Amino acid sequence: MKTRHMLFCITCLFTSIFTLSCNKNNMSILIEDKTKEPNGGFEYAKDGIPLNWQVYTSQTTPNGDFEVLLDRINFKEGEQSLNFVVRNCSPTGGWHSPGIAKQIDAKPGEKYRISFWVKNSGSTFRALVSGISATKGESATIVMTGDEIPEWKQYTYSYVVPDKMNALRFEVNVLQAGTFWIDDVRIAKE
Repeated sequence: MKTRHMLFCITCLFTSIFTLSCNKNNMSILIEDKTKEPNGGFEYAKDGIPLNWQVYTSQTTPNGDFEVLLDRINFKEGEQSLNFVVRNCSPTGGWHSPGIAKQIDAKPGEKYRISFWVKNSGSTFRALVSGISATKGESATIVMTGDEIPEWKQYTYSYVVPDKMNALRFEVNVLQAGTFWIDDVRIAKE
C-alpha cells in the first residue's frame, strides 16, 4: 500500500512539473468563453486579457518590454479598446512580437470581410489574414505601416479562403516601439 501511495505521489509530482514547464513556454495566452464571442471590441476580459483572442504578452514573447492594456479612455466603439505600450520588441512578428490573433473555422472558396480600427503613435504594425490548414498557410498583408495615426482609422479587406485550407486566421503585431490601439475588429462571411 505504501509503495502505491509513493508511486502515485511521484507521478503527481512529475506531472505537475511537466505541466508547469510546458505552460511557461506557451506562445500566447488564450482565455476562452464562447458566450462572449466574437469580442471584436475587446469588451470582455479576464485578468486584463481579452477573451477569445490569442494574445502575445510580455510573459509569452521572449524578447520584449511592453504592456497590453485595456484602454477605457481611447476607444472607437463600446467602452474600451486594446492598447499596446511597447518600449522594445522584436520586428519578426507572430508570437515573437506583441500582438493578437484570432482563428475561425472556414472552407475553401468562402469570402470574408475583415475590418478593424487603429490608432498609432511611433510604432510600426502589421495586420495579416491567412488561410491555414494543419500543415500550411497562405497569408496576405492587409497593412504594414509606421505612419502616425492620431485619429481612429478603419482598415477593410476582403479575403477568399484558398483551396485546401480549413481555417481563417487574423493577426496583428506591433513590430517597433511605440503606442498602438486596436478596436472594433469584425470578421464576417460575405
